[in-house]
Parts: sequence; C-alpha cells; structure tokens
Amino acid sequence: MSAQPAHRPRTQSPPQPNRHPLRYGYGTNGLTDLRLDDALSLLADLGYDGVGLTLDHMHLDPLAPDLAARTRRVARRLDALGLGVTIETGARYVLDPRHKHGPSLLDPDPEQRARRVDLLVRAVHVATDLGAHAVHCFSGITPEGTDEDSAWKRLAETLAPVLDAATTAGIPLAIEPEPGHLLATLDDFHRLRRTLGSPDTLGLTLDIGHCQCLEPLPPAECVRAAAPWLRHVQIEDMRRGIHEHLPFGDGEIDFPPVLQALAATPYQGLIVVELPRHSHAGPQFAEQSLPFLHRASGAPSPPQAPDETPIPGEEPVASEGRTP
Repeated sequence: MSAQPAHRPRTQSPPQPNRHPLRYGYGTNGLTDLRLDDALSLLADLGYDGVGLTLDHMHLDPLAPDLAARTRRVARRLDALGLGVTIETGARYVLDPRHKHGPSLLDPDPEQRARRVDLLVRAVHVATDLGAHAVHCFSGITPEGTDEDSAWKRLAETLAPVLDAATTAGIPLAIEPEPGHLLATLDDFHRLRRTLGSPDTLGLTLDIGHCQCLEPLPPAECVRAAAPWLRHVQIEDMRRGIHEHLPFGDGEIDFPPVLQALAATPYQGLIVVELPRHSHAGPQFAEQSLPFLHRASGAPSPPQAPDETPIPGEEPVASEGRTP
C-alpha cells in the first residue's frame, strides 16, 4: 500500500441530476483462497450488492460434473443472501493448466477455439440459471504469425455461436477491452461491433483501471463515451501505462468523477471490484473497498458493526454490516 492517506477520494464532486444508486460487487477472482459459499457470505456481510463470479476450478467449476445441480445450489444461496451476480470468464488456467487464458477465441487451432466457445456457452447457461445480468468475455492475444485482419475475422467468426446462445438466453455478452489483447480499447470494441452488424446482445465490459492504463480519454470521459453499450463494469485503481490492478488509493484514478459519470448513465448493473492478484488478503481488501467507493460516490456507507480486535502490526479496519 502507498504512503498517501489510504481510501480517501481525491476530490469531492457536487450532486448531479438524474443520478441513480450505484450497486457494487466484488470479484471472486480476488477471493480464490475462500470457498465460494464463504466468499458469498463474506460479501453479503460486508454490504455488497452482488458478486462478479469467475467460473474456475475452485468456484463453480464449469467443467466438473453436475454443473446444473451445483448452479441451482448457488442460485438458492445468492437469493438467500440477496446478492446479484454477473458471470466472468477470465479464469487463468481453467482450460489449459500450462498457458494463461488459453486457448482463446483467436487460437490458430479450430478445435482449441471450440473449447473456449464451449466454456462461454456454458457460462451463458450458468448466467441464465443464476439470473445474472451479463456474461463477460475477452478476445485474447493475437497469436504469433497471425496478421491483424485475419485475427479480427477469426474473432468475429468464433464469437458468433456464443452470441447466438446469449441471444437465445436473453443474456448480454459483455466483451472487455484488455491491454495487450487484440481487442484492447473502446475503438476496438466498436470495430468488432460493426463487423458483427451491431447485434443488440453484444455489449461492453468497461474496466475503469484499463481506461486509466491506455485510453486517450480520462476514465470519467470513457464512461460517458461507453454509456450506450455498458453491460458490465469492473473497477480498481491503476497507473498510466502500467497494467497492474491496484487497491483503491494506490494508483492515479480520481474516483468521484468516475462514479458520478456512472450514476448518470442508464447502466444499473454491478460495478465489480477486481483485484485478482490480492487474494492472499482478499477479505481485508473486500472490507476496505466498499467504504472507499461509498465515500467517493458521496453515498452513505452501511451501518458499521462493532470494531474487531486489530491484527498486530496492521491498522484496525471497521467491519461493514449489511443493512437489514
């Protein structure tokens, strides 16, 4: 963590007209040391509105037997806890234990591409059964030896059956511009959208940190530019030119204008904290992140539970209670 005062928004923005309450979630890819049921209980206790559920071997494994039955159990648990959900598909090694995020939609081998398509179609079915508001995906890195035009054509062709499944299910498919991938920017999203004929089912996952990392516009302007296509939002701190997901206060993003811009869009899905490299202290970061976002947005935090005994050598962190 940085030496600057932690978890304080840098500016205070005045209330704006036509704002709606923001709904926050936390990604299970930042809670990989917890069982899924424990992670869901933690987020409900902290006052989160929902969860970004990454399908992975430790959390609702999409390749293990009895997926439908296991999904029904998770659906009941989400309902009991009052948590919304979006389905994320960024598990590092769920398909290939040796290659991060492989195979992708751009893999040169059609059989390998089909494995990624199968995972995404499974994710659509899971999302349907859970009542999720979107399914997240990404393009992948352009394979060595593949020219750009061929890569874009391959992406559009490979994504088509996933879009068909999402359209049938009535679930938006929210593709994420990812630094280093073929589809890396908002302009790239629009290129794919036009190539596919602007299907209603294809939407956008906007990662606020990625906007800070490489978009020419400031993050708040990115939100306004992306508003008509927003189907999922991820949020964390980040620095310009460095693709490293950071806890709030450790990067360069001025969050009050970003959250103000989000509140002024029609988007009312989850805004999911994404700290996948901080699972070693996931409960701590989940506890710290929600109060930060409430302060940055100018919204009141949920009532606080009595303070717990601090861990020696660490600052005490107030527990957030869930509103009855």
